[in-house]
Parts: sequence; C-alpha cells; structure tokens
Amino acid sequence: MAEASGDRVAAILALVRRNGRVTVEDLTVRFGVTPQTIRRDLNDLTERRLVARIHGGAVLATGVENVSYEARSQMAADAKAEIGRAAADLIPDNASIVIDIGTTTEAVARALLQHTGLMVVTNNINVAAEMRAYPGIEVVIAGGTVRQADGGIVGEATVDFMRQFRPDHAVIGVSGIDSDGTLLDFDYREVRVAQAIIEASRNVIVVADATKFGRTAPVRLGGLGDIDVLVTDRCDDERLRRRCREAGVRLVEANARRPARTGRAVRAGA
Repeated sequence: MAEASGDRVAAILALVRRNGRVTVEDLTVRFGVTPQTIRRDLNDLTERRLVARIHGGAVLATGVENVSYEARSQMAADAKAEIGRAAADLIPDNASIVIDIGTTTEAVARALLQHTGLMVVTNNINVAAEMRAYPGIEVVIAGGTVRQADGGIVGEATVDFMRQFRPDHAVIGVSGIDSDGTLLDFDYREVRVAQAIIEASRNVIVVADATKFGRTAPVRLGGLGDIDVLVTDRCDDERLRRRCREAGVRLVEANARRPARTGRAVRAGA
C-alpha cells in the first residue's frame, strides 16, 4: 500500500539527506506509486528549496553553503569507499601524492594504507591522523588556517606551502561537476589551495560520487581539461562521458571491474 503523500515526501527527503541523491525509478519501486507521482513529490521539495532536480531524479539542494561534515561523511558512504579503492589502484607504491580536503579524498587515504614508500602531503587533518601511524607512509602536513567544521587547512600560507612540491599524483575532491564539465566548490579559500595543487602535480585525479554530477556550488575550481582522471562510482550522464572524452580525461567507474595495481603510475588515456 502506497504511503500517504506527506509521509512519502518526508521519507523521500530523508533518503536524499542520507544518500545525497535519489532517482525517480528507485523511488517508484520503493513507494509503489507512478513516476508521475514521484515527480510531483520532487517538484514539491524543489519548490521548497530542499532538493534540486537533476536528470532522472534529485539531489540535496545546496545553494551557497555546503552541508555539514558529519552529513557529508554519511552521504553515499558505500560509493565513496568503492571510489577510494579504485583511486588507490591507480597509485603505485613509492610515489609522492597530495591529498586534498573532502570526505571522498579521505576514503582514498584509507584505501592507501596498505601501500608502502608513499610520501603524502595533505591539507586535511583527518587524512594526516589516519595515515601517520603507518610505517610505510611519510606524512607532510600543510600550514595554514584550520577550518573547525571539517579539519581542512586553507589560506594563503597553505597555497604557498603546496607550491613547494611537484608530486607524482594529486587526489582532489569537488562539491559539484556542472553539465559543461566545470568543477565546483563552496569555499574560495579551499579552491585556491586545490588550484595550486593541480598546477603543481604531474597526474591529477578527481574523486566524485554520482551525487556530484549536476550539483551546483558557487566557486569555480577549474574544468575537466585541468585534470587527468575522474574516478566515480558510476556515470549515467552521457554528456559528461562525452566531455571527458573530448578533454582527454580517463573516466574510471568504481562499480566496474578495476585494474590490478601495478608498479607504475597510470596516466589519462593509458
């Protein structure tokens, strides 16, 4: 029996807050109603500025402020773990790597703990705390202003610090990827650091789960042409696939079979 309209809408909102993204198809099956009914529910939530519509579903509305670190840690947690493992597969032992701020980049850090001979430079206190105890990993932490909300280190001192390095790999998180391939985030100070990391790195890996596709944020970090690899859990957006091909970006979907680790770095187009 289908839920009452108000209960169903509240349940949909709870799902979006937990997972970051919902689809009309999944919600139709879950609640036993028609796609038209689900679209009306999503339109209602959109009008109340609680969700934002995307092709085939909706994501959590963000406006100009990101959701809390605790909420982001829980959103799409399984997908982020898969992304972390897939991104770690692209990084060999005995490499230098910069790991940026974000809950998805933290998943990559956890997946790298069994690597050896790594030099990890980070402006993420959570990453440093996770990796520091492992003897095969040297951790270098940036100076700057620590954001109380999530342990990210930002500011001009952080930008200058990152410019001292020329790492083999960089792992960057984003808050959204626009339909035209623009990489987006919320904090311009964080973006300045990420841009410095991208400029300095030989191989730039952006990690983003599928909830980030079509998600808006006010600050432009860069474009697909600035990176080498995009690692996600899945990509159902054909426009984004096409833009990756046009930009020469390797698209890695974690839900597909992952290549075994090798002793060399994997470059875009390899």
